[in-house]
Amino acid sequence: MINIVKVKWGDALVGIVLVSHSKKMADGAKEIIEQVIRGKIKIEVAAGTSDNRLGTDVFLIEEKVMEVFDGDGVLIIPDLGSAVMSAEMAIESLEEPIKSKTQLADSPFFEGAISAAMEASFGKSLEEVKQAAENTRGMKKIA
Repeated sequence: MINIVKVKWGDALVGIVLVSHSKKMADGAKEIIEQVIRGKIKIEVAAGTSDNRLGTDVFLIEEKVMEVFDGDGVLIIPDLGSAVMSAEMAIESLEEPIKSKTQLADSPFFEGAISAAMEASFGKSLEEVKQAAENTRGMKKIA
């Protein structure tokens, strides 16, 4: 017997911004995610500094959030501590309605990003996309 699983598609357009200290790492994550989701959502990278060093840039994060915002929200997925602080400062500087529709995920960087992107590609809400990312905390890779 074959079980058929029906996927309920939503109509939300949640964008994702990957915030990392390393542009190379974030670009690599984006490349893999885009191959999986095949362009169904907007995903951007806000990583590194303007002089190509490791770090984060509040203004770049803000710019990328505005680029991916389509009305239903933006999920920011940061890699490490100061990326979280930079993302929080970027959110604070946004204007409404973007500010209230931008959230930060507390998740592992890559696992959270790919899980969130999958949910977003199904048209899920911002809250559902964020939950998918955060559900990857503590995920076992080896049985």
